[in-house]
Amino acid sequence: MEQHIYNTLSENQINQLCQRPKMDFKSVFSTVAPIIDKVETEGDQAVSYYTQKFDGVSPKPLAINPAQEEVSLDPTVKEAIDTAFDNIQQFHKAQLPVPMEVETMPGVRCQRVARAIERVGLYVPGGTAILPSTLMMLGIPAMLAGCSTIVVATPPKADDSVADEILYIAQKVGATTLLKAGGAQAVAAMALGTESVPKVDKIFGPGNQYVTAAKMMLQNSEAQIAIDMPAGPSEVLVIADDTAKPHFVAADLLSQAEHGADSQVVLVATEGFDLDACQSALDDQLGDLPRQQVARKAIDQSYSMVVEHLEEAFSFSNRYAPEHLIVQCREPEQWTDKIVNAGSVFLGHWTPESAGDYASGTNHTLPTYGYARMYSGVSVDSFLKQITIQQITEEGLQKLGPTIEKLAELEELQAHKNAVSIRTNELKNN
Repeated sequence: MEQHIYNTLSENQINQLCQRPKMDFKSVFSTVAPIIDKVETEGDQAVSYYTQKFDGVSPKPLAINPAQEEVSLDPTVKEAIDTAFDNIQQFHKAQLPVPMEVETMPGVRCQRVARAIERVGLYVPGGTAILPSTLMMLGIPAMLAGCSTIVVATPPKADDSVADEILYIAQKVGATTLLKAGGAQAVAAMALGTESVPKVDKIFGPGNQYVTAAKMMLQNSEAQIAIDMPAGPSEVLVIADDTAKPHFVAADLLSQAEHGADSQVVLVATEGFDLDACQSALDDQLGDLPRQQVARKAIDQSYSMVVEHLEEAFSFSNRYAPEHLIVQCREPEQWTDKIVNAGSVFLGHWTPESAGDYASGTNHTLPTYGYARMYSGVSVDSFLKQITIQQITEEGLQKLGPTIEKLAELEELQAHKNAVSIRTNELKNN
């Protein structure tokens, strides 16, 4: 890993280190646009065509009702899923909002109530491995929010089937449709609707650059959908002081590096941390990884930063705004108030990032690419919209009316003023 000394860097150099590799979507957009167009005009036939073209499978049927499918799971796998499911559900259930009501002045009552986004699409990548954890992270808050239509899209296996683990979780969260397709064609099917796939209002879930491009393009189209957040490669920033164990730090760095060659891996260490021991642990652990070539490429493009004290470490971390922030230092909880920009935080030597990926209860669908400065990770709130309600009594309108009339006059909106004046005049005449 390339090494930098924090207090020798200029502002421009620090800014450069906080930049992610540029994502050039121009060529990707040109590939995705005809896919979206074909799905819009040909529906299921287009989705099947592209699934055969890219995945070598032509699903029959294209979409199924998960509730009608039989599943068979190894008992240890089922137990692991159920434990993770329960933890994630417990954490997200606590996020359910409480209705709010305020009397802003006598006779003027204002409320704020939450309503579920009725139709949501959950994209679960497939490819080289199934990702049941992603379906739990998306499906559980959708279920708790009360979404009435939950469409799951995931690439089929070579034999046209869907993994029993995915089907089992889809059943537990009450998914109404499972689309056996991935890629831009699956995103387009959910956004636009087809013969087999209900149109949704918001699409969630990670994916490759084609999936990301499709989400971005459809968000800005007549499909009128929302998406969860902008997405880039996975990333982690580890803060380590002299109490951090180098082999723990190495393991945490590699747990993100194995996601992909473009994963962003950053180590910010105080001068007391043993960087040489960490590099040695990285080399040793890399040799045992099935995905070592992928992880090595990510590590080779990553860097470490040496700081004099933890204040500098958290200052740099906030500027970087990592998807995952791991804090391995003495009394890590005393630093939480210093954390301003991060997707999800892991405190202490015994809290690996993989706990949040799978089973601690927090959500692993998080903002990357520096978007943690202004975006939150997926939560129950992501599947809700807030509606405000107001009700004014006769007394309330008499008290508030003059204020409304004066402000309407200032903005030269006579009809706005009249809507109040007509009513207050009637009250005066009664």
